[in-house]
Amino acid sequence: MARTRFVGDAGLTARMTSVMFLLGAMFVGIIAILIAVMPAGWAPIIGAIGLGVVWFQWYNSDTVAMKAMRAREVSPQEAPELHEMIGRLCALADMPKPRVGIADTDLPNAFATGRSPQRSVVVVTTGILRRLTAEELEGVLAHELSHVAHRDVLVMTVASSAGIVASMLTRGAQYGAIFGGGRRDSNTGGVPVWLVVLVVSLVTYAVSFLLLKLLSRYRELSADRAGAYLTMKPQALASALQKITGEINQIPDRDLRSSQAMNAFFIAPAVHGVSLRTLTSTHPTLEQRLEQLARIQAELSRPA
Repeated sequence: MARTRFVGDAGLTARMTSVMFLLGAMFVGIIAILIAVMPAGWAPIIGAIGLGVVWFQWYNSDTVAMKAMRAREVSPQEAPELHEMIGRLCALADMPKPRVGIADTDLPNAFATGRSPQRSVVVVTTGILRRLTAEELEGVLAHELSHVAHRDVLVMTVASSAGIVASMLTRGAQYGAIFGGGRRDSNTGGVPVWLVVLVVSLVTYAVSFLLLKLLSRYRELSADRAGAYLTMKPQALASALQKITGEINQIPDRDLRSSQAMNAFFIAPAVHGVSLRTLTSTHPTLEQRLEQLARIQAELSRPA
């Protein structure tokens, strides 16, 4: 975790470390299985492609995310109040100021991304700028900046590469494009090689999917907590979350679907009236978030 004035979170650090270790172990396991069942020479190629995907995700995470939301970087002259608010929070947190972006969409949301605090960007939508008060927006920005300080954005970006690699393997196995069609191997007990690879890739995708969702939910609670302590105004963030969630329910389904690939990075998921109590949800429930912020508010309100 970066050394800033955001409150530390040993639980988040432990979870990020565990997720990266488990996904790394799965990647090694995939390569080992491919070496055992595929024709000589193919496994190193697949491994190199996998590492290439991870590197691309890490190096271009900010660019990819901004393109996905059609966001543009804005200068202090274009958005002076937004830059001033982020600059003030960064000074308070003792961290480098990230680049600032705006996405022209009515969807009220915000996200942070980037491979390091020095190469990060905080993006807000025009929808959230229109709807939130200054205090509420400050709470949202503090939440997003804590993601950068905690480096959980980087972990989420790199970890998502495992699912991408597994998806690539699944498609290749389904069509038999690179695995020799129905070739059978004595190492697989006569089972077609493409079927072995398909099963392994599907298991990898499922495990990585669940690990990412579990990490995503915890990191949102951690960011709420860190942002609230930095601004000392947990009630402002609570108000913002309620307003954002309520307004998202008014956004047409078509517009939500176009943004759902970014759900794991948004401050609130772009979904309509769907229960978030499932194992695969990207965020904790609104009730959980509000309860935590209420506890922090009560703690800060106690006489010294």
